[in-house]
Amino acid sequence: MKYRVLIEQDEDGVFVAEVPSLPGCISQGATRQEALSGIREAMALYLESLAAHDDPILLP
Repeated sequence: MKYRVLIEQDEDGVFVAEVPSLPGCISQGATRQEALSGIREAMALYLESLAAHDDPILLP
């Protein structure tokens, strides 16, 4: 499954990545690549948690 990831740089220069389809799934990093790497891990853990609790998988 492919999810849309939004990456923005905040006022302090930190890159913030979030997945609108997965509420609360957010990561940040000093670089765009760090934020992207972190959000990939966060997405995997988010979806793993949904499956472990028998919650429905949210579609993109």
